[in-house]
Amino acid sequence: MADLTGKMDKTTVRAEDGRMAIAEGFPGQRLQVLPRPMIVEALSQPGTSHLVATDCGYFPEARAHGMSRSAPIDQAVVLICTSGRGWCRIDETTHGVEQNQVVVIPPGTSHAYASDTSDPWTLWWLHVDGRDLHEFLVAARMTASAPVRTLDDTYRVVSLAEEVLQQMERDISTASLLLASGAAWHLLAVLASSATSARSRMSVIDEARDYLRSHLTERISIGHLAERATLSPSHFAALFREQVGFPVLKYQTQMRMARARELLDTTDMPIATIANTVGYQDEFYFSRQFRTVHGTTALRYRAQHKG
Repeated sequence: MADLTGKMDKTTVRAEDGRMAIAEGFPGQRLQVLPRPMIVEALSQPGTSHLVATDCGYFPEARAHGMSRSAPIDQAVVLICTSGRGWCRIDETTHGVEQNQVVVIPPGTSHAYASDTSDPWTLWWLHVDGRDLHEFLVAARMTASAPVRTLDDTYRVVSLAEEVLQQMERDISTASLLLASGAAWHLLAVLASSATSARSRMSVIDEARDYLRSHLTERISIGHLAERATLSPSHFAALFREQVGFPVLKYQTQMRMARARELLDTTDMPIATIANTVGYQDEFYFSRQFRTVHGTTALRYRAQHKG
C-alpha cells in the first residue's frame, strides 16, 4: 500500500504463521496514489470535499502481502477480497477475512492486515477521506469492532472499485478525480444499503418468530410465513435457518415445548390437556415429541425437582 506522501510504504508485517509479509509487488498488480498536496486541495474543492479516493489498487493472488500501521491514518481503508483469504487486526482484535467479504477499517485506528500464506487473497482496495466519510461508516454500521461483512453482490462492489482505479489511472485532472470520487461515494452507498437490507431481512425473521409465538397452537406452513414476508418459500426457509440457527418447524416445536414445560412446572393440568394447549391434538404424538426434545417423558419431567 502507500502513505499520503505518494511513496510506497515498505513496512512489513509478521503473518500469523510467523513469516514476514511484503507490502507490495505482485504480478499483474495495479496501483494509484494521489500526492498529498493534491489530496489537501481535493478536500477543499466542491464535489471532492465530500469524499475523495486517495489511494486505490488491485493485487491479484497477493502472496505474502501485508501491512501494519501502528500510527493511525486519516483515511478509511476498504479491502475487497474476491478470492483466497487473509486477516485483519484492528485495535488488537484479529478478524478472519474470506472470499466475497469486505473489510472497512475506520480512520484513526491502528491496524494490520495480511494475506493467508497457503491461500493468498486477491484484493481490490482503496483509501477514502472527506466530510461524508463518517456518515457513511455510521450508515454502513462498519466499526472497528465489526469491520468485516459478507457482500450480497461482490460483482457490483468490485465494478465500482475498478471504476475508481480506472479514473485515477487515466489522469489526475479535476474531472477524473471527480469521477473517481463519485464511484467511491457509490461504493460506500452500496455498503450502507446492504447494511439496511440486512436489518430488513432480520426484521422479517423477527416478525415471523413473533407470529409463530403468538399462533403457537396453529399449524403454520412455511409457505404462509413466506407469503407474509413477500419471499419465496425456499428463500424464506434459508433465511430463517441462517438467522435463527435451525429450521422453521423445529423452532415451532421448541416454542411449543417451552410452553409445555411451563405448564408442567406450574399447573396440575393432565398431559392430554397440555398437549392440546400447545397445539398437539394427539397426546401420543406430543409425548414422542417431548421425549425427543427432552430425553425423558412429560410425567418424569414433571416429577423432577427444579429450582
